Order: sequence, then C-alpha cells, then structure tokens
Amino acid sequence: MSSATSSVEEFRTEIRDWLKDRLTGEFAALKGLGGPGREHEAFAERLAWERHMAAHGWTCVGWPEEYGGRGASIEQQIAFHEEYALADAPARVNHIGEQLLGPTLVAHGTEEQKARFLPPIRAVEELWCQGYSEPGAGSDLAAVRTRAVRDGDEWVVHGQKTWTSLAHAAQWCFVLARTEPRAPGARPHTGLSYLLVPLDQPGVDVRPITQLTGTSEFNEVFFDGARTAAAHVVGAPGDGWRIAMATLGYERGVSTLGQQVGFRRELEALVALARANGAVADPLIRDRLVRAWAGLRTLRAHARTGAEPSLAKLAWSHWHRDLGELAMDVRGAAATLAAGAPYELDRWQRLFLFSRADTIYAGSSEIQRTVLAERVLGLPKEPRA
Repeated sequence: MSSATSSVEEFRTEIRDWLKDRLTGEFAALKGLGGPGREHEAFAERLAWERHMAAHGWTCVGWPEEYGGRGASIEQQIAFHEEYALADAPARVNHIGEQLLGPTLVAHGTEEQKARFLPPIRAVEELWCQGYSEPGAGSDLAAVRTRAVRDGDEWVVHGQKTWTSLAHAAQWCFVLARTEPRAPGARPHTGLSYLLVPLDQPGVDVRPITQLTGTSEFNEVFFDGARTAAAHVVGAPGDGWRIAMATLGYERGVSTLGQQVGFRRELEALVALARANGAVADPLIRDRLVRAWAGLRTLRAHARTGAEPSLAKLAWSHWHRDLGELAMDVRGAAATLAAGAPYELDRWQRLFLFSRADTIYAGSSEIQRTVLAERVLGLPKEPRA
C-alpha cells in the first residue's frame, strides 16, 4: 500500500513492524547508538543500516514519489520519526542530505540537479554536509566571506567554513558563498549564492575539531581554489540567501518529533538513576525532575501544534541543556570522574558536555530571540551596519 493511500495508523503500523523485524541479527547491536556527541559510534555499521533502509523504501519518506520518496503526509512523517525513535533505532547518518538538501532541491533545484543528486541521497550513496558558518559569520550568516568566482564553466571557491557537522564523512557540501561584491548601501545578504561543492578534490582541506566530549563530529573546511560546475548553483547566482533560508526551514521540520522521544527516554533514565542512587530524596532534585517532565510536555505541545520554529528551537535547546546540568547533580561527585582512561565518558557526562552547544548550533538563542521579537512581535529592528 502506498503512503498516499494508507492512513496514518496503517503507516505507523507498517514502519513499526518493519523495524521490529529488521533491527535484529547484525543490526540489533546498533540500537541506541549515534546521535549528537556520539556520531563516532559504529558509523560504518549505521551507514550499512541506512542503506538497508533505502533498499526497502524507508529513506526520504516525505519526498514526492516521483523523486523516490513515499509522498508521506506530515502526519505520516511524524509517525515515522516517532516509531523510529521508539524502536531505539540507531541515529541516522544521512540526515543533512535527506532532511535538508533533498527538500531544498525538490523545491528549488533544476531538473538536472534533481536527477543528479536526489537518487544518491535516497540510496545513501553520497553523504552531505552544510557549509554555512564561518569564523565571524555564524549566527550572522549574511556576513560570510567565503567567495566564489566564475571561471568558464566552473565556480572557483576560496574561504573557510567551521562547525561543519560530519564533513569528514561527507562527499559533498552545500556552500553559501559570496559571488557578487556587496554594493554600497546594499543589504548584507545580497550577492550570495548556494553552491554544491564536491569535497574529494584538490583545494579542499577538512580538519576535525576536537570537542569537549573528546570526539570530533564538527570540522573546519578550507577551500583554496576548489571547483564545482557552473550548473551546481541552486537558484540563480546571487539568490543564495533565499535558498539558504529555505534549507534552514527544513532543518526544523518534522524530524524533531523523533527528537522528543529521545528526550523522553533520557529523562526516564535519569529519573531511574535518581531513584537508584537516592538523589530523588533531595527535594530540590525532585522538584527539578518534575519541572523537566513538565517542560518536556511543553516541548511536545510546541512540536504538535507547529509552533514558530524559533520558539521551538529556544524551548528544546534550553530544556536539553538544563537536563544535562541536572544529570550532573543527580550523579553527584561521581560525575567528575571519567569512566575510564584516557578520557572515556559515560552517557550523562557526554550529555552534559555536548548539550552546552544546543543553544548555539542551528541558530543561537540570541538570534532566535531577535527573530521572534522582529518577525513575530513586530518590535523595531536592531540597528545593523
């Protein structure tokens, strides 16, 4: 039965049964592995799992059927992500290609770009990373300095990107670059273009960044004369800001519903730990656990009602960061000791350290508040240079 003709509950049952049948044997050991701060866990095996999903039609479920998806409705996509999380299936390795670039190309790409890039994404044959943030141009994305100039039938790219998730495992990067000089008095985001750039070539240097967790899923990416085809610009040259904003809209899409299930699992495990080690007897700890439970219900309401994306991002990032801090207090003095040499962390230490970044990546809290103030509340805009 196609997604277009099945009900939400039929679709939910189909994916639930498939995961139950398939997360066995060699794939059973992958349950619960991967995710933020843990992307190093069984990466090759998770890649194999995701290709197995692709072979059975369970990648890109929200894409239109003409591009290899299932044409699933929003409600069906929510069911998919919820059931995937409830099955404790391993974290996806192709999120950036499937959830960010794919929908962007479906909406804004040429037919040639769709034919070239969508099938390898759906089959998990090519992995992607996002080339947005730069030193000095993270939250202020319009200030990017990476530049690209036209040279015949190619673009030549020079510049630096940073905090580039999974660039060390990716074959391609969608890059926001300046292709036209900013004219005096022009708005900062004019003259930017959205380029699709191969990473396996001379002129590209990917350098992993060691994080507080000791892992390196973020990277610096240096472009020094890297090249890509002139046809690999999404939208018109100079129209990159509009395309980049569309991608950011997809970044906060329905996949965050699965994230809520993961948060619930973390909270339940933390409550169990507090009961086991006696921390729940502390009234302050108990009060914070109750507040975390109430906060999670609020996140659920935001996700279910399609709240303003900036509001949802603010809510979940601060909730998750606070949960990491609460985890350290529940563990007490033991939280200060590494689980093993030289720097082996347990799940709670990793949660605490990595969640410090939650309020920064995917749009810092300061930027989200500005967006809400200006675009939702209609307050005067902040002065800009």
